Amino acid sequence: MTRKGIDRRTLLRGILGGAAVSIGLPPLELFMNSHGTAWASGEAFPTRLGLFCWGNGNIPSRWTPAATGVDDAWALSEQLAPLQDFKRSLAVVTGLDILLPNVAPHGSGAVGILTGRKTLEGPGGSTYPSPTLDQVAANAIGASTRFKSIEYGAKAGGGLSYGGPYALNPAEESPYALFQRLFGAGFTLPGDTPIIDPAWALRRSVLDAVGEDSARIRARLGIADQRRLEQHLYGVRALELRLSRLEQDPPDLAACTMPTEPAPEYPDLEGRAQLREKNRVMSELVAMAWACDQTRVVSNFLTHPVNDVLFPDAPMGHHQLTHDEPGDQPEVHAIVKHVMECFSDTLAACANIAEGDGTVLDHCAWLATSEVSLGRLHSLEDYPLLIAGSANGRLLNDIHVRSAGGESTSHVILSVLRAVGVTLPSWGEDDNLVTDGYAAIET
Repeated sequence: MTRKGIDRRTLLRGILGGAAVSIGLPPLELFMNSHGTAWASGEAFPTRLGLFCWGNGNIPSRWTPAATGVDDAWALSEQLAPLQDFKRSLAVVTGLDILLPNVAPHGSGAVGILTGRKTLEGPGGSTYPSPTLDQVAANAIGASTRFKSIEYGAKAGGGLSYGGPYALNPAEESPYALFQRLFGAGFTLPGDTPIIDPAWALRRSVLDAVGEDSARIRARLGIADQRRLEQHLYGVRALELRLSRLEQDPPDLAACTMPTEPAPEYPDLEGRAQLREKNRVMSELVAMAWACDQTRVVSNFLTHPVNDVLFPDAPMGHHQLTHDEPGDQPEVHAIVKHVMECFSDTLAACANIAEGDGTVLDHCAWLATSEVSLGRLHSLEDYPLLIAGSANGRLLNDIHVRSAGGESTSHVILSVLRAVGVTLPSWGEDDNLVTDGYAAIET
């Protein structure tokens, strides 16, 4: 027992429905040694975040549009040409760098762009030091939906979404399994009678029942531990909100319909994955999941870092080509264009669903990037950054902005996160730390 009469076995206790209930306390400084070894906006449609990642980078000289500006002042580059149908919904930002040590090829960039920080070296090996940007968003805007976030990818290799060190959120690679998760048991169309699990009623309002006891405990804690307790109780409340959401008749979302069930399997054809077809099907599923407000944060890990996927007509794997193909690398160039075709399919899935006077694409922000820029050199300079969708009018579209000063990519990340409703004072660490967004893409 600690000097304040509180230890790790202390429970918050109360009565719910005549039965005793309790909630355990989170890890508090009080228990640690001195080294410490932590539709509310009123808009008609929710703002969503999508993360689109692919492996092995791009070719910056063929990626960067020739001109900067807005509307007709600029045109898409060779590698971005597959996105022509969505130029009016795009913001292309070039010339930014990840300002962190590039000590792990393909690893430093992945961690740097998704957390703004350096790789953490721990007893379990290298890992992500903090939640990735999608999970930061999910914790802020995903609490009330059925799924806080959804991770998927045609050749995701596990994905790159982390809730914290060693806490990988595995990405689903099967369109059929993704369909079953989103639209199988537990999904209710608007107007249908929801299926109520009697056990949910016993889990509701637990916080209310232990409220008096939690207030008593809080009064005996220091400031830091009070914050930890509040964060812990917030997490419990978020779970209750999701359970409550499942019990309610879903909102009358006119765009929400049951999608077509995918094929059970998408086998490789002559040794090549059906990458684009799988991506198209899964993107249509998550776009409808947005329209049905099943989730507000999705991550599409099309291919993973260091992948050797055999793309259409390519003579060898993607990663091998980035290092072994000589000259201006026409095969690598064709692969990047194919990746952009897949991203175009993801955007089309959102643009094809009408919501009010706009589309799902208008009510979201997709951030597309990779774990390196020039794959041949594992470069973290002139980093690939695309934003699609205006996040309900908070981000500018049909624009190419190029930084001449090698600023941090963190500026763009902070702008996108704030645009989708995440309140953050800063993003990143060391030279990659920023406290302001990228004003050139903000409305």
